[in-house]
Amino acid sequence: MLDGSRTFEHRGDAAQSTADGDHCAWSGSPTIHVGLVNNMPDAAFGRTERQFDELLREAAGSRIRVRLHLLAIPEVARGKVTALEMQDRYRDVSDLARMSLDALIVTGAEPRTRLLPDEPYWGALTRLIDWAEDNVSSAIWSCLAAHAAAKHLDNIDRRPVGPKCFGLFDCEVKPRHSLVAGLTKKLWIPHSRYNELAEEDLLRAGYSILTRSKVAGVDMFSKKCKRSLFVFFQGHPEYDPQSLWREYRRDIARFLAGERNDYPRPPQNYLTADDMRACQSFEARATASRHPDLIPAIPATAEASLSSCWRPSAVLIYRNWLQQVANLQKTRVSARAMADSR
Repeated sequence: MLDGSRTFEHRGDAAQSTADGDHCAWSGSPTIHVGLVNNMPDAAFGRTERQFDELLREAAGSRIRVRLHLLAIPEVARGKVTALEMQDRYRDVSDLARMSLDALIVTGAEPRTRLLPDEPYWGALTRLIDWAEDNVSSAIWSCLAAHAAAKHLDNIDRRPVGPKCFGLFDCEVKPRHSLVAGLTKKLWIPHSRYNELAEEDLLRAGYSILTRSKVAGVDMFSKKCKRSLFVFFQGHPEYDPQSLWREYRRDIARFLAGERNDYPRPPQNYLTADDMRACQSFEARATASRHPDLIPAIPATAEASLSSCWRPSAVLIYRNWLQQVANLQKTRVSARAMADSR
């Protein structure tokens, strides 16, 4: 696969971008090389790439230049269209040994089996976790990837949460950690999952809880793993304003098509009163006469009515993370220079 990386930084409201080989205006700025391992299913694959790309652009700040490298695990099943799109832009994770990355972001995936070790990509994912411990300053593990990493590192099993944990949840911030510096005491973060890692299990294994919700449980947590700081999210700060709505409509369509037995609950703390009434009205219609022909009639909503209140917090979290990676990079360079001068 070819390297579809791009370099960018954000100056105020004017983001700039350069492709490989283009002239860079920030030659004196540190460059943070970040690998994005995109494991999301085909329907969300492109959007997930854009969401992380845009979030990193906004978080980069005026002093940090970020080069994003796109990576994929071959064992994650792909349709023909997505596989063809990936050929020109994504590299195989087996190329990591020949790359020099400072940081890594690994997304979740749609589970196909009840137990994570039974997933076809489990072996490749655990090798990626082992590689990251020794080869990057920090790695972010999102949603299912966070669950997989905790299972592989500390044999922590995730637990079903009953009805889907779905919507916007207010989280308390644990102070005195650089990753949450500058955040208010409470923030809103989207969650969309059927399983969770329990706080008591994480604390017992030495993880630091950074944000948590009284309703949704642990949100963001971290642990020093060998030479790398691992950061974990059970929620999705990278989501755009429409993400939860798209997932809700997808789950309704699956119900109408007979692919799931229960009608999905709408995302909590997310929709306007008018949108909720439209959803409730359609639910009554769909449960009374369940049929795939109703899929085109699933309610739509005006994008302007959807909340994006978590975006400033998400940008600040990722800005703190990039700054920490940059600081670690400088420390390594200085230590290497001192060793070479002896």
